[in-house]
Amino acid sequence: MGWRGTLQLRYDRLEHGTTLAFEHDGPLRVLRTLYPEGTSVCHTVLIHPPGGIVGGDTLEVAITVGRGAHALLTTPGATRFYRCDGQAAAQTVRARLAPGARLEWLPQETIAYPGCVASNCWHADLAADAEVLAWEVCALGLPQAKQPFSSGVLHQSMAVDDIWLDEGRLHAGDDWLLNGGPGLAGHRALATLVLASGSPWTVERREHLLATVRALLPTALEPVAAGATCPHERVLVVRGLAPMVEPLIALWQRLWAALRTAAWGLPAPALRLWRV
Repeated sequence: MGWRGTLQLRYDRLEHGTTLAFEHDGPLRVLRTLYPEGTSVCHTVLIHPPGGIVGGDTLEVAITVGRGAHALLTTPGATRFYRCDGQAAAQTVRARLAPGARLEWLPQETIAYPGCVASNCWHADLAADAEVLAWEVCALGLPQAKQPFSSGVLHQSMAVDDIWLDEGRLHAGDDWLLNGGPGLAGHRALATLVLASGSPWTVERREHLLATVRALLPTALEPVAAGATCPHERVLVVRGLAPMVEPLIALWQRLWAALRTAAWGLPAPALRLWRV
């Protein structure tokens, strides 16, 4: 039997700023809440004390952001899906945003160890004028440690309301997917960044956001290949591939900072956890 961990977070905008109330059961915790930007934005550090997710483990995070509240969530280390013997492992994050709420979901990378059987799913429901800025960065295996992703499977999905779904099944035995030109082309790190709104953007705002992102994307394929698009009038998506995860994370942090300013007029504080 695996461990089941649940964490429920509720952010509300009160007169003095954004506050957090939470409940947990099992191996999921809030390590700290921080206010490096003042009281309007609640920065929250989530931890999973066991340090990794194995077969049979199920982790569920439910995030509710109230009207006008602003929450930023990150983690101090990678999410690790270890080798599984039989049972699958799963992590599910569900976020619900009230009108005018903002959420930033910015965890460290997910590492799929050889032999893992895992599911990693994230979904956001947005009310009118709510906006979410979220990413998922994934490393398949540990190439520098000579542990290639030679076996295992990772199912990943990110979704916003019923208008956008990014879903994939990364199977170590699928050589065409992992090494083919239309697939990962031999890369072992991949990333998705999404900025989405509960209300449609004007054409001018969409073009401004796209231009902001594309100005930062590399013009050559090395070390990162990346592209940006608006598949819906409420959604901007950036996708990237790289041989290793480090250049992807560095680029994604720059994109986050630029979009935060372009979309919300906010500076991007240098999060101390990202510099450790």
